[in-house]
Amino acid sequence: MSAGIEPDWEKSGGLLPAIVQDAYRGTVLMLGWMNREAFATTQASGKVTFFSRSRQRLWMKGETSGHVLELVSLHLDCDADTILVHAVPHGPTCHTGTRSCFGDVALPAAFLGELDALVARRAVERPSGSYSTKLFESGLRRIAQKVGEEGVETALAGVDADDAELLGEAADLVFHLLVLLRARGLGLAEVDRVLESRHAARSG
Repeated sequence: MSAGIEPDWEKSGGLLPAIVQDAYRGTVLMLGWMNREAFATTQASGKVTFFSRSRQRLWMKGETSGHVLELVSLHLDCDADTILVHAVPHGPTCHTGTRSCFGDVALPAAFLGELDALVARRAVERPSGSYSTKLFESGLRRIAQKVGEEGVETALAGVDADDAELLGEAADLVFHLLVLLRARGLGLAEVDRVLESRHAARSG
């Protein structure tokens, strides 16, 4: 949660809006309301819990459907009267069956963050039968070699293949690059910071 800041429960009669955002894809999933108890329950349980204004009780998202929102972090805005919830959705968030209550909206390259998180878990858990596990256990040099091979194949596809093949090779390259980064203890966040700093330096 935002360091040193507590929600201002005195505003809006003790209920504050809670915006839920996919922690990895960045998509806004839904808007709910929290009171002090719902906020505390969310923190304690790790499952996003709201206060239902119509039923006048707490309700955990997914308590009936099983499509829970797994808490990653809580943040407050500058006035401490709006809550931003970063969560991982387990199934559709909306009762209509869509990932978001705002429809099937998606940010460009939104899945990359989720894939980066999955690769990070694979690096630690090493589940049997996983291609990622096979790569990690092959060692850093072999992973680097795979990135080189995929890079060459992507370049060749860019010259001699159709769009579908180029996209397929590019996807292979990005995946293996994520594995290489994670094998060195790095991820997309570090690459993002480098790109941002370069852009700022050139735009200044």
